[in-house]
Amino acid sequence: MSLLSTTLSRVTLSVLLGSTLCAAPALATDLVIGLQQEPTSLDPTADATASIDGMLAANVYESLTTVTESGEVEPALAESWDISEDGLTYTFKLRKGVKYHDGTDFDSADVIFAFNRAMAEDSTNPSKSIFKPIDTVEAPDANTVVITLKNKDAFFLFNLAQGDASIIAEESVDLNNATPVGTGPFKFDSWTRGDRLTLTKNEDWHDADSVQLDRVEFRFISDAAAASAAMMAEEIDAFPGFPAPEMMPQFEADPRFNVEIGSTEGEVILAMNNSKPPFDNIEVRRAISTAINRDEIIDGAMYGQAVPIGSFYPPHGPAYEDLTGLYPHDAEKAKAMFTEAGVEGTEMTIRVPPFPYATRSAEIIQAELADAGINAKVENVEWGFWIDEVYKKKNYDMTIIAHTSPNDMGNFAKGPDYFYGYDDPEFTKLWDDIQTEADTDKRNALLKQGQEYLADQAVHGFLFQLPRLSVIRTNVDGFWKSAPVLFQPLAGVTVN
Repeated sequence: MSLLSTTLSRVTLSVLLGSTLCAAPALATDLVIGLQQEPTSLDPTADATASIDGMLAANVYESLTTVTESGEVEPALAESWDISEDGLTYTFKLRKGVKYHDGTDFDSADVIFAFNRAMAEDSTNPSKSIFKPIDTVEAPDANTVVITLKNKDAFFLFNLAQGDASIIAEESVDLNNATPVGTGPFKFDSWTRGDRLTLTKNEDWHDADSVQLDRVEFRFISDAAAASAAMMAEEIDAFPGFPAPEMMPQFEADPRFNVEIGSTEGEVILAMNNSKPPFDNIEVRRAISTAINRDEIIDGAMYGQAVPIGSFYPPHGPAYEDLTGLYPHDAEKAKAMFTEAGVEGTEMTIRVPPFPYATRSAEIIQAELADAGINAKVENVEWGFWIDEVYKKKNYDMTIIAHTSPNDMGNFAKGPDYFYGYDDPEFTKLWDDIQTEADTDKRNALLKQGQEYLADQAVHGFLFQLPRLSVIRTNVDGFWKSAPVLFQPLAGVTVN
């Protein structure tokens, strides 16, 4: 990614107090944020790239609900809702007087359009499964929406807060790929591909007076060294998801910066294409899990700044079960398992996207598989190529990726068309039970069963939970330490 070396100028004002001229710095109104990942599209309802939500959800786009840093669901475009006694009917009262950034009015017709589009048979929504429980979406009037479910969904209100459930308008839907139109506190301004994306304040937002920032600029920097250099040069004000864990001590010692280490919902996995040999053989998958050394990967790729996982669930979650001991690292045992499965010496390719956690992990795993008799080739690819070839076409053997969406164990119930190539009716039934269980304790017990099942099947190599490493200038406040969702609301961020 290219990087400008110029520093964004700050706005300074002076005020007259009585008869004395006093120079007083005003609150800055511009903010520059660093991001590892540049998306190929700006429509979160049609593209799975996490950085779309990271930049635009809750900022440009809005949903019926939103989520706080603590994971609590709160009103957004829906100012309130009622739930029927049987838990199947949700009646949403919509916020009045809301306009899209192009001047068109928001009302219940937009909700109907957005949901029907997401639920359509030809929908390309990356989280189409969150709409699966919905039976009907109706609008008794312009300010009311009634959603009836086929069955209870424990995650329904939480899921409605995601970028995938953004309420987009029919008038502007075709523009959102490159020039997004929403109702949020910031408006899209420009996108220089390969470099930056800028937003400006939406003065018509319902709580615009509380928003300090007039302009937000995202700089795309995937290279760890370039990210560090830009922060040190103060060209960037904040870098949530900082890609260089080895640099954290240096920033911690620098009084210009605050360093925060929080959690994310991102399970980092060595994904295996279960739809093709030899990864359709459970014994081969178990051998790979035995060959990898999580501690070595975390130390080498993340400089110790990560928590190991043994299945697909965050360690900070209430239903977490530690399964990291299920496949103890043992290169000789793994080699024997590969030999017994008839694949010793087989060449396998690890296609990895251009993120340091992935590229560094791939090099370590390559060496670990070599110790177990497997010739693993690492192929570094650009993000657009990864989305097209790996995610959409399943053209890969193995890859390394962080799944950062919350409550996403249901990925394993998406069937053979999903890029895992994993199709297991028993797990699909288990996920259906999890999703429809209203009792929290019973649902957590089922989630533990899910973790155990996926670990036993060794569907993937489960590596570590991606931490949220943030480097932020000390004059910036309001960034979340942890990320319970993909988005980062900027309406409450201030620069002093």
